[in-house]
Amino acid sequence: MTKKNKVVNERRQHVRLPMLHGILEPVELEFYTTTTHGNSAPQPAILSDLSAGGMRLITFMAPPHTKELNIILKLDGAKEMPVTGSISWVKDKGGVFMNGISFSHISHDDKKHINEMAEDYSDCDTRTALKLPEVCVETCRANGLCNKPQKDEMLFKG
Repeated sequence: MTKKNKVVNERRQHVRLPMLHGILEPVELEFYTTTTHGNSAPQPAILSDLSAGGMRLITFMAPPHTKELNIILKLDGAKEMPVTGSISWVKDKGGVFMNGISFSHISHDDKKHINEMAEDYSDCDTRTALKLPEVCVETCRANGLCNKPQKDEMLFKG
């Protein structure tokens, strides 16, 4: 088999939900570590993408140096989601930190909710690519995080 025909295996187990169709989503995170004893000031962050298995986010302070993070994730249109995770990787670019976080614990309901939002977002992309007349639908579970132009068009029609 040549490199041209080589199949790349996808390691991700969950569909990713990109935030705001090319615009990043501001979120408020609370990192709780064993050293903070449950006391932590919210830290502004920008969520770049999210899946039921983890997230990529941008912070303006270095992430805490700990093996385990307890995060309260607050998203528009969703209840607060407490998740436990660990930092998989960090890229520092002049004091701005891109963080890859893998979830080690997330409730079944929150995992299901994130997967449903990601699936609806993906379905919307498919309808857009196929140039279907009804791209944005009222039942979309990613509605709270979406700012696609199709959403604005739907609002003006209604």
